[in-house]
Amino acid sequence: MTQQGAVLQGYNNELVKCIEDLCMQKEELNKQIRQAEEEKNKLQHEIQVLSEQLECVCENLAQKVASRNELDKILAETEAAYMKILDSSRTLLNVLKKEVGSLKHSPDLKTHVT
Repeated sequence: MTQQGAVLQGYNNELVKCIEDLCMQKEELNKQIRQAEEEKNKLQHEIQVLSEQLECVCENLAQKVASRNELDKILAETEAAYMKILDSSRTLLNVLKKEVGSLKHSPDLKTHVT
Protein backbone atom coordinates (compact mmCIF):
# COMPACT_ATOMS: atom_id res chain seq x y z
CA MET A 1 0.00 0.00 0.00
CA THR A 2 2.83 2.34 0.72
CA GLN A 3 4.11 1.88 -2.77
CA GLN A 4 0.66 2.71 -4.17
CA GLY A 5 0.54 5.81 -1.98
CA ALA A 6 3.91 6.90 -3.33
CA VAL A 7 2.74 6.35 -6.93
CA LEU A 8 -0.47 8.24 -6.18
CA GLN A 9 1.58 11.06 -4.61
CA GLY A 10 3.76 11.15 -7.76
CA TYR A 11 0.66 11.42 -9.97
CA ASN A 12 -0.70 14.13 -7.70
CA ASN A 13 2.55 16.12 -7.88
CA GLU A 14 2.63 15.78 -11.67
CA LEU A 15 -1.01 16.82 -11.90
CA VAL A 16 -0.40 19.88 -9.73
CA LYS A 17 2.62 20.78 -11.88
CA CYS A 18 0.53 20.46 -15.09
CA ILE A 19 -2.22 22.63 -13.58
CA GLU A 20 0.35 25.26 -12.56
CA ASP A 21 1.82 25.20 -16.09
CA LEU A 22 -1.66 25.63 -17.59
CA CYS A 23 -2.36 28.54 -15.24
CA MET A 24 0.91 30.19 -16.29
CA GLN A 25 0.05 29.66 -19.97
CA LYS A 26 -3.39 31.17 -19.31
CA GLU A 27 -1.83 34.23 -17.64
CA GLU A 28 0.59 34.65 -20.55
CA LEU A 29 -2.31 34.41 -23.02
CA ASN A 30 -4.30 36.93 -20.97
CA LYS A 31 -1.32 39.31 -21.11
CA GLN A 32 -1.02 38.83 -24.89
CA ILE A 33 -4.78 39.33 -25.29
CA ARG A 34 -4.66 42.61 -23.31
CA GLN A 35 -1.73 43.82 -25.43
CA ALA A 36 -3.53 42.85 -28.64
CA GLU A 37 -6.71 44.62 -27.48
CA GLU A 38 -4.70 47.74 -26.62
CA GLU A 39 -3.06 47.64 -30.05
CA LYS A 40 -6.45 47.11 -31.69
CA ASN A 41 -7.94 50.08 -29.82
CA LYS A 42 -4.94 52.24 -30.71
CA LEU A 43 -5.23 51.30 -34.39
CA GLN A 44 -8.98 51.91 -34.40
CA HIS A 45 -8.38 55.36 -32.93
CA GLU A 46 -5.73 56.09 -35.56
CA ILE A 47 -8.12 54.89 -38.28
CA GLN A 48 -10.81 57.22 -36.92
CA VAL A 49 -8.41 60.17 -36.88
CA LEU A 50 -7.16 59.36 -40.39
CA SER A 51 -10.73 58.93 -41.65
CA GLU A 52 -11.65 62.37 -40.32
CA GLN A 53 -8.53 63.86 -41.91
CA LEU A 54 -9.34 62.11 -45.19
CA GLU A 55 -12.87 63.49 -45.11
CA CYS A 56 -11.52 67.03 -44.60
CA VAL A 57 -8.99 66.61 -47.41
CA CYS A 58 -11.69 65.26 -49.74
CA GLU A 59 -14.00 68.19 -48.97
CA ASN A 60 -11.16 70.65 -49.48
CA LEU A 61 -10.19 68.95 -52.72
CA ALA A 62 -13.77 69.05 -53.99
CA GLN A 63 -13.96 72.78 -53.25
CA LYS A 64 -10.67 73.41 -55.04
CA VAL A 65 -11.73 71.37 -58.07
CA ALA A 66 -15.02 73.30 -58.21
CA SER A 67 -13.10 76.60 -58.00
CA ARG A 68 -10.71 75.48 -60.73
CA ASN A 69 -13.62 74.46 -62.95
CA GLU A 70 -15.23 77.88 -62.41
CA LEU A 71 -11.92 79.58 -63.25
CA ASP A 72 -11.60 77.43 -66.39
CA LYS A 73 -15.07 78.55 -67.45
CA ILE A 74 -14.32 82.23 -66.76
CA LEU A 75 -10.98 81.95 -68.55
CA ALA A 76 -12.58 80.34 -71.61
CA GLU A 77 -15.28 83.02 -71.73
CA THR A 78 -12.68 85.78 -71.31
CA GLU A 79 -10.45 84.34 -74.04
CA ALA A 80 -13.43 84.04 -76.38
CA ALA A 81 -14.42 87.65 -75.69
CA TYR A 82 -10.83 88.77 -76.20
CA MET A 83 -10.67 86.97 -79.53
CA LYS A 84 -13.86 88.78 -80.59
CA ILE A 85 -12.27 92.08 -79.57
CA LEU A 86 -9.14 91.24 -81.59
CA ASP A 87 -11.26 90.30 -84.59
CA SER A 88 -13.27 93.51 -84.29
CA SER A 89 -10.07 95.52 -83.91
CA ARG A 90 -8.63 93.90 -87.03
CA THR A 91 -11.83 94.63 -88.97
CA LEU A 92 -11.87 98.21 -87.72
CA LEU A 93 -8.21 98.67 -88.68
CA ASN A 94 -8.87 97.29 -92.17
CA VAL A 95 -11.87 99.59 -92.64
CA LEU A 96 -9.87 102.55 -91.35
CA LYS A 97 -6.98 101.80 -93.73
CA LYS A 98 -9.42 101.56 -96.62
CA GLU A 99 -11.02 104.87 -95.67
CA VAL A 100 -7.65 106.59 -95.30
CA GLY A 101 -6.58 105.14 -98.65
CA SER A 102 -9.69 106.39 -100.38
CA LEU A 103 -9.30 109.80 -98.74
CA LYS A 104 -5.78 110.10 -100.14
CA HIS A 105 -7.14 109.57 -103.63
CA SER A 106 -9.97 112.02 -103.16
CA PRO A 107 -9.59 115.26 -105.18
CA ASP A 108 -11.03 117.36 -102.33
CA LEU A 109 -8.28 116.29 -99.96
CA LYS A 110 -5.54 116.98 -102.51
CA THR A 111 -6.64 120.59 -102.93
CA HIS A 112 -6.81 121.25 -99.22
CA VAL A 113 -3.54 119.50 -98.39
CA THR A 114 -1.27 121.55 -100.77
